Amino acid sequence: MKPKIVFIFFAIIYFTAGFSQGKVLTKQIIKSTILNRDVHYTVYLPEGYETNGRNYPVTYLLHGHGDSDDGWIQFGEINRLADAATKEGKIAPMIIVTPDGFKSFYMNAFDGSMNYEDFFIKELIPHIEKTYKVKADKRFRGIAGLSMGGYGSLLYALKYPELFVAAAPLSAAIWTNNDYENMQEARYNNYFGSSIGKNLKGKDRLTNNWYANSIFSIIDNKTPEALGAVKYWIDCGDDDFLTVGNAQLHITLTNKKVAHEFRIRDGDHNWTYWRNNVIEALSFISDNFRAK
Repeated sequence: MKPKIVFIFFAIIYFTAGFSQGKVLTKQIIKSTILNRDVHYTVYLPEGYETNGRNYPVTYLLHGHGDSDDGWIQFGEINRLADAATKEGKIAPMIIVTPDGFKSFYMNAFDGSMNYEDFFIKELIPHIEKTYKVKADKRFRGIAGLSMGGYGSLLYALKYPELFVAAAPLSAAIWTNNDYENMQEARYNNYFGSSIGKNLKGKDRLTNNWYANSIFSIIDNKTPEALGAVKYWIDCGDDDFLTVGNAQLHITLTNKKVAHEFRIRDGDHNWTYWRNNVIEALSFISDNFRAK
């Protein structure tokens, strides 16, 4: 093989293998004063992050109940998917942050024992914007998540519309008041015992903290104009146990004349479904990063 051909051959291999490969930093630590503990987060940095001087939009990608900050890397393969989608032009180059949400449902606990919402808004976002090359502006800040993380992405987008341009909940863990009241006690305690109060039954579960964090209650108390300050992408599998709540969310937003995207696709509440659909959700967020 001639030297010139050898050079071209290895150059093709090098650039094909290395093109659009982001970097993943796992188990990064923020020392939280609000939570009085160290909190892990994982961050995906797009290809070229370390070699150019540009700042990037950021998407906070929240994990589900019982998972941790690296779930979206280990099971969701978000780095591989984001690399490919960026290369294909489906999403803009972006930083993706996946914090450990514990089992908090991303809300402040009723007794102050885990004020995760305060941590996220007052400590995590400022830390990320101080530590990484982030475009620190609503226009370039998105939020997404699966299951408990889908709920969290809705909660923060609804409560803090001045912070997020778009939200993309996947299989969001949301229930109407009636379904929440009738939830099996074991499931209720597992999901909401630490944040709402353990061993509550029926209407006793409809506490002030529940109403302050119920997606439907928040929507009911906002005007269509206020709700329209964030763009929403709602996605759930047709075999998912959370389909009804997501469909009701679509109906509620439709009745309030709030523009949004809604998808019910073939699939269940599992990583296969989320891997298959997360890039479309990120593409929706990415479209809102771009100039119109």
